[in-house]
Formats: sequence, C-alpha cells, structure tokens
Amino acid sequence: MNDVTPAGILPCQSIEALIAQGAIASLTPFDADQVQPASLDLRLGERVWRVRASFLPGMGRKVTDRMADVAMHELDLTKGAVLERGCVYIAEVQERLKLPAGIAARGNPKSSTGRVDVFVRLLTDHSRAFDDVAEGYDGPMYVEIAPQTFSVLVRTGTRLNQLRLKQGKPPLLDTRSVGVDLSAGMAGFRGRRHAGVIDLDKEDGHDPRDFWEVLEPRRGELLLDPGEFYILASKDDIEIPVLQAAEMTPIDPSVGEFRVHYAGFFDPGFGAAETDSRGSKGVLEVRSHETPFLLEDGQTVARLVYEPLTARPTRLYGEDGSHYLRQGLKLSKHFKAWK
Repeated sequence: MNDVTPAGILPCQSIEALIAQGAIASLTPFDADQVQPASLDLRLGERVWRVRASFLPGMGRKVTDRMADVAMHELDLTKGAVLERGCVYIAEVQERLKLPAGIAARGNPKSSTGRVDVFVRLLTDHSRAFDDVAEGYDGPMYVEIAPQTFSVLVRTGTRLNQLRLKQGKPPLLDTRSVGVDLSAGMAGFRGRRHAGVIDLDKEDGHDPRDFWEVLEPRRGELLLDPGEFYILASKDDIEIPVLQAAEMTPIDPSVGEFRVHYAGFFDPGFGAAETDSRGSKGVLEVRSHETPFLLEDGQTVARLVYEPLTARPTRLYGEDGSHYLRQGLKLSKHFKAWK
C-alpha cells in the first residue's frame, strides 16, 4: 500500500495482494473462496479451550499469557468438537497477520454464525478491545466463541468470522435506519431452547422445525420475551453500492429493551440492481433484554453505516451465487427450506 491510496475498505484484489506479500499468512493453503468482495473469511485452527471467563489481554500481554488464568480444558478440533451453549471458548485461528503501516482491520461474525445465535469476537495480542486489530499488527489471531441458544459442532477449518481490512480512517458516507417487518403472517422465527446440535459445516442438513418455531405477529406487533432469540427481516430492501461497504450496528439501547446484537458486514453489491435485480432484505438477529418488549411493524431496530472502498472490487456480492442472494426472511444456510 502507498500514500496515494485513498482511505477506505480494501477490496478483494488488495486482500489477495496482502496474502501474496505475506502480510496475511496461514498455517495451511488458503481456500479458493476464502476472500470475499471486501473481507477475508477466517478459519478455526487445531485447538480450542473452554474458559471460565471472557477476557482481553491488554497492552503488553499476549492471549496465551492470559489463557493460563482462565482455561479449564483443551479440545482437539482436528477431530471435531461440540461447543455447548452457555459456555465460553477461545480457539486458534489459522491465519495470522503482519500488517503494513497504515493498514488496520476489524473482525465480525459471518452472517451464518449470527443466525444461529453464536456470539463470536476476534482477539489479538495486546488488544484492549474485541474485534479491532491495530494498525501494523504483527501476530496471531484467536476467536472467542459463546453459543447462546444452540450447541454447535465445529472443526479445524470451520469459518465463524471474517476480517475486513482498511487503509487509513475511512470517512462515514451515510447512516441509514433499518426497520423491522412485522406485516406478514409468517414474520419471523424464535429459537427452541432445548434443540439438538447444529453442525456448522453442514449446509441444508438440518430440519428447521427441530430448532425453530414460526412467529405470527398480531396487529403488526410482536412481544419479545427476555432472553429469547429471534430471526426477523428488515422492512425495506438493503442496497450496498459497488464502491461501498456497510456494517449493521445496534441502535441506542435507550429506545427499547432489545438489541440487534450481531453487527453484520454487507459486501459491495449486496442487494444492488447490478447484481440483484429483485433486491434483498436484511436479516435481523434480535435478543430481548431483561424486560419484555412490544416491537411494532416498521420500528427502527438497527442502523447501516456506509464506508468507501479504496477501489472497485474485481468481484461483487452474489456474482458466483450466494445462499442469501435475493433473500427475504431466511434462516442460516445450515437449514433446509421451511415447508
């Protein structure tokens, strides 16, 4: 990267250049589909630890330095391991970074991870905040995994989160409110508390009725029960221009006793006429807080924050097909279509 490159999110060709330069390395060869239009999928390594508490290493300390204080036992991911709901784990990530000056990064759960209520956060050495990777960071990466509603089966190579790289400090181009759609007869799903295990590498392999119940709002309203997990859809289609990327962020909790608690990345071209002539809804992963809350049709539940790319990506969202292309209300790719 050089000084004339504008501030912004790096597109796929710039991420591939960083891989070629060794600024992003891996213990194993990169997968052919690992680089997305404006992000890089991260893969679990060989080991995961059950820990008694979440933590941040803080300045001057490595993740492994703190692990001795909180680790309870180690699991071998090469054989596959079930991560139990209600427990917290720290796993190795296969990829490591040696970022050039001026390049920073941010982690985020993949869409499919958020839709099964698995809380995922990126950890790096010396970090004082989850998900944010400091400019010029040189070192390994780890991921904190906390399944909330379902226990999940993962293994070496499972992709739970993704990394977005950026040059400089990209300006915020726009912020748009996202409302919830409660107008349809089948307006959402609620997770079943005592369901089986979800294999996170198995697509179209689970009967959704074993894990979800359908929600049918009355009079355009839905009562959110404390501690329950909901899949809902945005009121309007979401469109991401091809020279921008966006992140869905939670709104101020003071507007209601709920939270869209997985901030999601939206790649350039998502829902855009150039790649998606019919448009795409945003899927919302909603959890209520301690107090029941009555949600209304069209109510604002999140915001989209748009940032520029440094260049047009050589591939756009959905060009090679996607499970979530032209989506409406849709469960994660792990489930068969609802019938």
